Amino acid sequence: MDTERTTAPIKSVRASSRKPLQRLSPAIVEQVERLLGGRTRDIRFNGELAQLFRERSWPRTAKIIRAWMVWVIVLDVLTLGLNAILLPTGTVMSMLWPASILPPAALVAAIAFLRPHALWVQGVFILSAVFLILLSVALVGVNTGGEFYERHLTIMLFVAVTAIIIFPVPLGWAIGAAALGIYLVFQLRNPDIEAGSALAGTLFFASGVAATVVARRTATIFAQKTFLLELRDRSRLAELTDANSQLELLARTDPLTGVANRRSMMETLHHFWNEDLKRTSSAAMLMCDVDDFKRLNDNLGHAEGDRCLVKVAGIIQSSMRDERDQVARYGGEEFLVFLPGSDEQEARVVAERIRSRVEAASLPNPTSRVGPWVTVSIGIAILMQNSGLVSAEHMQRQADAALYLAKKTGRNCVVVHAAEVGQAFG
Repeated sequence: MDTERTTAPIKSVRASSRKPLQRLSPAIVEQVERLLGGRTRDIRFNGELAQLFRERSWPRTAKIIRAWMVWVIVLDVLTLGLNAILLPTGTVMSMLWPASILPPAALVAAIAFLRPHALWVQGVFILSAVFLILLSVALVGVNTGGEFYERHLTIMLFVAVTAIIIFPVPLGWAIGAAALGIYLVFQLRNPDIEAGSALAGTLFFASGVAATVVARRTATIFAQKTFLLELRDRSRLAELTDANSQLELLARTDPLTGVANRRSMMETLHHFWNEDLKRTSSAAMLMCDVDDFKRLNDNLGHAEGDRCLVKVAGIIQSSMRDERDQVARYGGEEFLVFLPGSDEQEARVVAERIRSRVEAASLPNPTSRVGPWVTVSIGIAILMQNSGLVSAEHMQRQADAALYLAKKTGRNCVVVHAAEVGQAFG
């Protein structure tokens, strides 16, 4: 038998059992690498990358917003209850109607974030809810007057700042502008201070709001960078998984013919004998050998011999019944075929199909003792459950014995192993 020569594999034998990672598009991979290669402060998401980030961060964002809205409602109710205990009834009544604006506004926003919406819809819900919450807090102080006037305007700004810090959404400037606008409008109407003091106070708080928005933006950039690193790791892991799958495939594939190699067939047989044998009524093993292959190599050269093996392997592969049947290059010019669930009649049909198709292909072998064309001899071993339990190695010896008899009786034929064959050649 001739030594195998190594070339690139022609086709895969069996798909990898590992589930592949979802691959990122080349455009996304390129954008990720470009952003990570630049300055962190210049990170900006757009297009598909922005959509991926929103999908990734949506559950966390929605949960934060819902929790914030719920706690605002709870604190509003608790504060109103404490005021009812500590303050005069008239003061409490003046706070009641503006305070009642907050719970429904926050509740609607919390319900809206139970499921995803379009980006602009989410923005409308957040801005509308936050504006009404801020207005409610401010009106409580304005409507009550006195010491509560400026106190609640300051509390309103504090609420706005917490919203900017907590909400992982790009609406900080809008929330800050709404809060400062409400503060300025009501301070200009405050009878206890002058317009200049109102403007000065607004500018003072504006610097704090601006710093908070910048800090929120910085936190968002770092979150986006972490997401980019995750995407890069995911892409590299997918590439590594693909490379490992290719290496695994190469280790199980004959490099010349592209069918399974001997190691892969041994694994198939081992799995069948250990897992599937009890559930399968029968099986067959075919040992196929190219007749006078050494003469072909000596006369036409190894390149033509390799071409012959590739063609024969393709013919054998195309002659299988379905994906259950396995073909492997077992030696130089030998191919082992395993047919799980096959009886003797089916095995004969497959073997004769292989033999006749190889002969009909008219591959040249001018010095063959059979004829001017390439032919194959095939030995068959049959496993029946009622015939007793035999090993895979024993079946291979039976197929080899049948193949030997096929060679001895003229080649280009099919022989099924029988008891007398086993006694003579076992």
